Amino acid sequence: MMQETDVALICKALSDSNRLQIVKMLADGEKCGCKLLEAFHITQPTLSHHMKILCDCGLVKARKEGKWTHYSLCCETLKSFQKFIAALQCCKGGGCV
Repeated sequence: MMQETDVALICKALSDSNRLQIVKMLADGEKCGCKLLEAFHITQPTLSHHMKILCDCGLVKARKEGKWTHYSLCCETLKSFQKFIAALQCCKGGGCV
């Protein structure tokens, strides 16, 4: 089970709409940083900042190829996060409506 501190880091990373959009884009598969940059009206240093946050929380993996960096979702982290969220319930004992 994922630790609460790890979940908090992921939630913090996903609290930014640009980072949330990046994660949605990566759900379709690995993307080069240059392709991600084309989708946003931000500078390269700003994209690097967003990607560092996503990588630091473990949600995204980075792979260097020459001068380019390719990003993909870390499926193991995403699945653990999904399990944590799925285990949350609004009430105990089945009294939910």
